[in-house]
Amino acid sequence: MFADRLKTVEEKIEKACEKAGRDRREVTLIAVSKTNPAEAVREAFDAGQRDFGENKAQEMVAKKEACPEEIRWHFIGNLQKNKVKYVVGNAVMIHSVSSVSLAEEIERIAAKKSVIVPVLAEVNIADESTKHGIGREDAIALVRAMGEMPHLSVKGLMCIAPPVEDPEENRGYFRAMRELKDEINALNLPGVSLSELSMGMSGDYSVAVEEGATLIRVGTALFGARHYPQD
Repeated sequence: MFADRLKTVEEKIEKACEKAGRDRREVTLIAVSKTNPAEAVREAFDAGQRDFGENKAQEMVAKKEACPEEIRWHFIGNLQKNKVKYVVGNAVMIHSVSSVSLAEEIERIAAKKSVIVPVLAEVNIADESTKHGIGREDAIALVRAMGEMPHLSVKGLMCIAPPVEDPEENRGYFRAMRELKDEINALNLPGVSLSELSMGMSGDYSVAVEEGATLIRVGTALFGARHYPQD
């Protein structure tokens, strides 16, 4: 049952917040519903979950139409420019802006729809060749550029840490993300005030919370193992 798994995750978040001296209200739990049907999302909604994450634009739109309107949808996947039109106006936040050209396309569509889009800069904090995201050394330039776009609201940073057996192995990456956020805020860039850190998944969210995560993206710990469709 989703409700039972949600209770377990919530208890771990509470414990991590207590350990770090943080208020539980500082952390938003995003249930990563990708590959799960709308029925599973509705079950999660009935259990009290309100924030959900999707990594495919059209799948997110389809689920939004089939699920309660109170749900807050977060786009967390690699966003192709030709799919931006589906995400802008439907997602409460885009977590995965990893280039100036993508940010420019989001700005263009947002201006066309007359909306302001909350965005995060995705940072490849571990410098993994298989991961999307901008390098740490280029993050400041990306954030500065986004801050100059009137239809983007630059909220913070996002990362996907490496898959590890021991979550402690990712503590340094999460700490580096927090330090990078503080470093950028200290620059007082126009249009930029970073408050959000989207980091931590099913295997390491407790450590991420201890290191300052404000948005955690939890999938399998809430929905169980994913079942990907066969080609």
